[in-house]
Amino acid sequence: MGKVSSYGFIADLAGLPGRARMVGKVMQFAPDDMQLPWYRVIKSNGQLAFAEGSKQALEQQGLLQREGVLVFKNRVKLTQFGWQPGLGELMLLEF
Repeated sequence: MGKVSSYGFIADLAGLPGRARMVGKVMQFAPDDMQLPWYRVIKSNGQLAFAEGSKQALEQQGLLQREGVLVFKNRVKLTQFGWQPGLGELMLLEF
């Protein structure tokens, strides 16, 4: 089953607390060959970052649903699909 995370959580992991918007900008301008799983990053309230019904939101929703993440009314239940890594997993992350 797929998992999602928030821009704020990614910022915290990168040592940039309070810089959720910066994470969004970095992801927006990252080269395509980096193959970032951008669609797995959502707002801290569980909402997709794009307007409901927009081309981008529909694409993000489709990619998430292919991984088993349910999207209802442009939102994901973070309690069910939020990425909650343990210390062991965090120590294996490469930055």
